[in-house]
Amino acid sequence: MLSWFSDFIQLIYPNICAACGLPLEKGERCICTQCLADLPFTHFHLYEDNPVAQIFWGRIKIEMGTALLYFHKKGRTQNLLHNLKYKNRKDVGFYLGQLLGNQIKENQIFLSCHFIVPIPLHPNKLKKRGYNQAECFALGISDILNIPVMSDIVVRKIETSTQTKKTRTERWLNVAEAFKVNYSDKFVSKHFLIVDDVVTTGATIEACAQAILSEIPGSKISVAVIAKA
Repeated sequence: MLSWFSDFIQLIYPNICAACGLPLEKGERCICTQCLADLPFTHFHLYEDNPVAQIFWGRIKIEMGTALLYFHKKGRTQNLLHNLKYKNRKDVGFYLGQLLGNQIKENQIFLSCHFIVPIPLHPNKLKKRGYNQAECFALGISDILNIPVMSDIVVRKIETSTQTKKTRTERWLNVAEAFKVNYSDKFVSKHFLIVDDVVTTGATIEACAQAILSEIPGSKISVAVIAKA
């Protein structure tokens, strides 16, 4: 009876693939099988000298960096991010986090992380959106790696404007001094995995990492994002 009711609901309100917009088949989650096969995975986790790590060369020391997907305008990745950020599709972030978690679960650098830290939203933006998309992604990674998510280690004390269409310098000035660390002795000499949805110039992640590295003695940073622009 429950199966019949579920099928009936699917006819009226079909689950939609967050990548292509077509109805999902039974057994598919968030992304249809075809889109999953065609997603532009980066596989950056397989080598340390990758494009995400290179963003931070000469700026901050990170142990490892990776991105799950390449970002292409009007492509599947953009659709996924749009659904995650603006369509209340928290499940998309969690699922993508699981995908990345399964990719990096044999990587010893990522496995050495003690805490996962999603880039925080300012309270005003969090209230407006209702959730932090980076935290959804973080929870998916945590589900696979069994590393706790600590969303209150770093807080955003300044409500910055959107980074879209800003130059590299403008992006950095926009987020400089934007983050504050809630210090605790239990964080000393720990390895933090900072996660976000997209990395472009790396200014936001750099500002967050700088706050951690400067305020928590012996701390180390790694980075993981959904997409590399």
